Amino acid sequence: MHGAAEVPQPPRLPAQIEREDVRALADDARYSEVEIVSVDFSEQGARGVGFDNARLSGVDLARSRLEHLKLVDVELRSCNLANASARGAVATRVAIYGSRMTGLQLAECAVTDTCLRDCRVDLASFGHSRLQRVSFEDCVLRQTDFLESEFESVRFHRCDLSDADFRGARMKRCEFRRSDLSRVQGIASFKGAAMEWPDIVAMAGAFAKELGIGVLEDELPAEHERVS
Repeated sequence: MHGAAEVPQPPRLPAQIEREDVRALADDARYSEVEIVSVDFSEQGARGVGFDNARLSGVDLARSRLEHLKLVDVELRSCNLANASARGAVATRVAIYGSRMTGLQLAECAVTDTCLRDCRVDLASFGHSRLQRVSFEDCVLRQTDFLESEFESVRFHRCDLSDADFRGARMKRCEFRRSDLSRVQGIASFKGAAMEWPDIVAMAGAFAKELGIGVLEDELPAEHERVS
């Protein structure tokens, strides 16, 4: 029997955070105990940027290139990360709410104790990443790839995962609840995951196809049966 997935730890934010006027991101810059609101960081490029004990609201990071980004105890609300790239990023105790992440590239990342809720994460990539204690809740993940990724205690609750690609992924204590898994690739990678019974029944055809199980026609009418 599979053990239950562990719930992510929330960000550890200070009771009060000072709002800071940041207009550009710099290489290896660290932004600590700050709140950044409604700032346009789109199409910027910076390596090794770090945010810790920070809150970002309405921040636009679309099409930015942020290799080796580091987020620790960070909350993002209504942010735009569409088509941004953060290869090699590290995220620990992060909460992301109502944000747009279409086309986000997070290859070779380490994501721990992170919750994404009401986010659009379609056409994104988590290839060759490690996700541990991560929850996707009410998220759109259509055509997102998790190729060769490692999952431990990852939860997908009420998500649209249609056409998502899990080929080569490895799962341990993962959950899929009331999610759309139509046309998902890499069904064999679901070993180590748990699903509710109605979802298992709905996926029966995909499981049979993956295992090479054929489908028999209905039984012949009684009049065609051979009489002994």
